Amino acid sequence: MLSPYDFPPLVGAELAIADAPGTRVPTVHAAAGLRESMHHVNAAPSVSYSITVRLEAPAGGAAVSHLTTSVEEADGLVIALDVTASGHERLQIDVTCAARDADHADEIVAVLRALPGVVIGKVSDRTFLMHLGGKIEMMAKHPIRNRDDLSMIYTPGVARVCLAIAKNPEDARRLTVKRNSVAVITDGSAVLGLGNIGPEAAMPVMEGKAALFKRFGEIDAWPLCLDTQDVDEIVSVVKAVAPGFAGINLEDISAPRCFEIEARLREALDIPVFHDDQHGTAIVVLSALINALRVVGKELDEVRVVMSGAGAAGTAIMKLLLDAGVGYIVAADINGVVHSGRTGMDAELAWIAEHTNPDGLSGTLAEAMVGADVFIGVSAPNIITAENVASMADKSIVFALANPEPEIHPAEATRHAAVVATGRSDFPNQINNVLAFPGVFRGLLDAQSRDITSEMLVAAARALAAVVTDSELNATYITPSVFNPDVHTAVAKAVRIAAGGPVELPTQTEPII
Repeated sequence: MLSPYDFPPLVGAELAIADAPGTRVPTVHAAAGLRESMHHVNAAPSVSYSITVRLEAPAGGAAVSHLTTSVEEADGLVIALDVTASGHERLQIDVTCAARDADHADEIVAVLRALPGVVIGKVSDRTFLMHLGGKIEMMAKHPIRNRDDLSMIYTPGVARVCLAIAKNPEDARRLTVKRNSVAVITDGSAVLGLGNIGPEAAMPVMEGKAALFKRFGEIDAWPLCLDTQDVDEIVSVVKAVAPGFAGINLEDISAPRCFEIEARLREALDIPVFHDDQHGTAIVVLSALINALRVVGKELDEVRVVMSGAGAAGTAIMKLLLDAGVGYIVAADINGVVHSGRTGMDAELAWIAEHTNPDGLSGTLAEAMVGADVFIGVSAPNIITAENVASMADKSIVFALANPEPEIHPAEATRHAAVVATGRSDFPNQINNVLAFPGVFRGLLDAQSRDITSEMLVAAARALAAVVTDSELNATYITPSVFNPDVHTAVAKAVRIAAGGPVELPTQTEPII
């Protein structure tokens, strides 16, 4: 019998303990609280919960086929099966499979362990493997091969460049990384659907954001996770680091503090400040709505929109829809419909009450939905029913965007709605911020914009919508794939032009000095 130690073990998340003393990195076993909150979310196996099981099995007979069959009978999905070592009587095999969640992954491992003759070795969580050591790095643009290179990249040659910038600070955009750099800033107070988990725990999300900036926008983005949730301190820190960046992307900062932080930074800085949770979401929602209305044959200025959720994303969506020409919006939150006669409203809710709900409706979300053309939810799971959707106008549109569980299951919504979208990747028409922010910032940087306006956001949304051609458009394809090569270039060009930049970028952007 082969020993598991005869071959190098698969490097698993559990091995990170040896790489980082004093830290604990889970393997298949997720933290209990996260596991409980996510347990019922993924109905189908997902690569985000995929594992690789290194095991030994008998070399003869149907042992290998039993591995695949057992995983499938446990409702898992076999992705790959690799023989990593072979002997006369035993095989060493890496079985890679997808599960619904962490508990399901444990169940699959238990099923494999129960097979006759199978010995389980290492079990590795593939998502944790991808995060070992972080997901991004800094790389030099020029090689440092000899003393000549060193003397130009660093001292003494760099001193002349410093003096040139000191004489004309605007040259920092030409002569440093500033021209293509964005700061991704969070305080960890509203990370994904996980809540206030702090700056360290927010780092994997911010690294991922930086990686997406690079992949889809060719932008150098740097995560800055701040160990403070004080508004004044956050504003002060961002102002202090701003000289090294051409743009600020605020991320996962809870409402209502995010409104004040963004407003104060926009007032204080001469570079664009963009809160992606607000404006990235709003751009993609507007884009998807434009295309959904193309499907059902309605116009922006004619439809009645009902929204659930008046936080950061909801407020930004409302404002952008109004700027784009939507004439009728009614918003509801946990306390019901927002209207001018309601008491106890903060400044943002008061703004919503003043600029929406022209008929002065009050009451519940369900009552507001009667006769509406569009429902947009950025609130909480399972708060509307198929009956609520049935009460809407003919050819209704439902965007149930709460994540990971939407306001209504898409299968229920499609019983009555003509077009349904969610925030999830396992259903058609995903409303995904990645469709917006790389192109938005690419356009801002190329235009050397000092700020960002609603006209730029609307231009981005219309450009994104136009990527879906008439021949492609249907009820289950109103948003393009994030991997569509036209998405980010189209958005970038629209924003660049709206920001006063050139229609076409020159092929040689810098003169020879």
